[in-house]
Amino acid sequence: MHPKTKQILKVFEEINKIPRYSRNEEKLSIWLQEWGRSRSFEVKADSLNNVLIKIPATQGYERSPTHILQGHMDMVCEKLKDSGHDFSRDPIKCICDGDWLRGDGTSIGADNGIALAIGLALAEAGKKGEIKHPPLELLFTVDEETGLTGARGLEAGFFEGKLLLNLDSEDEGVFIVGCAGGQNLLITLPVEWEILSSEKRNSFGFFRLSVEGLEGGHSGIEINRQRANGIQLLARTLDRLREKIGTENIRPVLLSGGSVHNAIPNMAEAFVVLKREKAAEAEEITFRLWKMLQAEYAKTDPGLVLNLTETDKREVFKIADNIIPGKEFPHEKIFSAATEEKLIKLLLGLPHGVNRMSDTIPGLVEVSNNLATMRTEENEVKILLSQRSSITSRLSEITGKVDAVAKLAGAQVEHEPGYPAWEPDLESGLLSKCRQVYTETFGEEPRVEVVHAGLECGIIGSKCAGMEMISFGPTIKYPHCPAERIFIPSIEKIWIFLTNLLKSYC
Repeated sequence: MHPKTKQILKVFEEINKIPRYSRNEEKLSIWLQEWGRSRSFEVKADSLNNVLIKIPATQGYERSPTHILQGHMDMVCEKLKDSGHDFSRDPIKCICDGDWLRGDGTSIGADNGIALAIGLALAEAGKKGEIKHPPLELLFTVDEETGLTGARGLEAGFFEGKLLLNLDSEDEGVFIVGCAGGQNLLITLPVEWEILSSEKRNSFGFFRLSVEGLEGGHSGIEINRQRANGIQLLARTLDRLREKIGTENIRPVLLSGGSVHNAIPNMAEAFVVLKREKAAEAEEITFRLWKMLQAEYAKTDPGLVLNLTETDKREVFKIADNIIPGKEFPHEKIFSAATEEKLIKLLLGLPHGVNRMSDTIPGLVEVSNNLATMRTEENEVKILLSQRSSITSRLSEITGKVDAVAKLAGAQVEHEPGYPAWEPDLESGLLSKCRQVYTETFGEEPRVEVVHAGLECGIIGSKCAGMEMISFGPTIKYPHCPAERIFIPSIEKIWIFLTNLLKSYC
């Protein structure tokens, strides 16, 4: 392993000792500020906890243009169901597995903690005289994963540079020069409850219906892989059970699924009351459907598990802000027949996946929708969906379709603030120089692509006229899920490219 890679991973390890799920980056922000000040760098932070560390140019580079190295502090916190990890307090454990660094049943936050580690290592190396570079600004933002609100809240004048190197891409050797815009939509369906009589309670049992073992993944980058959506499969199973054994014999109590807006739901569960004399039949129907789904998703989700089991536990785990508190579900209350019908039909009708491919860029997803999370609250069910598109008008179109389906079910709809697309500039001088340096360094041309994911470049660029931007980074597989891993040799290549790029500005 390259010595600089070891140093970067050591910094990454320190970062991973600090809880940094979205909207909980304050401790990491303070740590970054202290890191900069302890090395006599100029540091500032804003009210959102965004951090800027200014690194003076090395000798001979004082008149070179300022470069911004940018990444985000927060991470998507996903874990296997049997993991006891608590993202609110436990350090993230990383395991070297050959050439890969992975988690111990959790995501590791290489998206985007590795950007912070590379930036800090670069500043340290410049201070020690190991490398040459122009003036640098390390810009570390908060809350990228839940809506890019850190970048959105940056005030005019917070940074000075007009050459932005965003280190939030996940394929070494690929330069990203454009990204999709996005919009979240929150559906709220009012819930009417019925009381389960004591007489019925004696003939009904409480069962947990679960969809687990799905691959999940990034709802932008991996939406084209056509992986199973846990919420959709749960609705499909409930619909099949109601059809086969009768709606009078199975009634939902609580539905839950997914974790965050930008991850494909890898699990979902429902608690139901089920007539005991129908239990064996229901279990057989569930088993047959499981076998059918295994065949449907054999390539994309080989670990898919569909299960119906009686339970005497009165606790379901509800994910909120990446913390998992226990929630007790009522035995005596069930959804009314009208609520049950509306909810299941709504879930079956909501779109998920790729809506349209690009006509101009081969292989690029142009429009998509992620049916992301579902929660049962006291008097309502909340469903969160995330739409993406590289064309603003088509983002409005897909959002309008989701809105229409929800309102047909009698639900209320709230449109959360969106973020703009980053339109590619293939004539950019920064892109030209990056391509030249990469080719000279490695003897091969980099790929130049547009990505179907939200990057902060679109927002940051909109705040500064004349900004030139490019996004790149080491190879990361399976971001936003427990299988997340980073290809260790790619860190060295990013380091070599980045130092050669900065050196070229003399």
